[in-house]
Amino acid sequence: MLGFTRYVTRTGPAKATFVGGLRKARERRSGFNPHGQLVKALKADIAFRTGGSYLSGVVGLVKERWKPLYESVSAGAKTYLDSLGDPDQVGLAQTRDALASVGPLVVKVNPHFGLRYEDGRREAVRLHFDELPPTPEATTAMLHLMARHMDQILPNAEPVLVDLRRGQVHRLDPSAKPTDIETWLAGEAAAFTAMWSTTAA
Repeated sequence: MLGFTRYVTRTGPAKATFVGGLRKARERRSGFNPHGQLVKALKADIAFRTGGSYLSGVVGLVKERWKPLYESVSAGAKTYLDSLGDPDQVGLAQTRDALASVGPLVVKVNPHFGLRYEDGRREAVRLHFDELPPTPEATTAMLHLMARHMDQILPNAEPVLVDLRRGQVHRLDPSAKPTDIETWLAGEAAAFTAMWSTTAA
């Protein structure tokens, strides 16, 4: 899902360049995730109601090369954690990944975790770590794909995208028309598939 939603934000020749880069990374089997420990720390603070102590401590646990990244993200992560309100009123919920068919493309839809509030609300949360905020296109694509498969991911939950560096929460635009988004994504997926095949030739 991350690769596809990053693709839809690009225009012109940048789309083909991006797809070529994705294909080379796949062939090299490269794909290390530097954010894993930060996600675990955030989840631990939510689960154990520790108010950010895990997020504060994780910066000192990662290798030197990752410290600037963790320092730049952890402050926004604490802002997000505070925005959840009373720690006793929210806890983690188990989510499942889903496979979405988008035109000719199969996209793995994988939130980072789920939340369950005491009042019965649920959220499926995807985190955004990049230096730049998520574009409207990426936000729409990601939230729509999660919403479309919420029965599998976390039934009766709302999809949420969290811009972690800024601690900002993005939700679906209630005025957006799902059929229009589907048409747009199907066209993007068809072009993505064609470019992938071209780079393989």
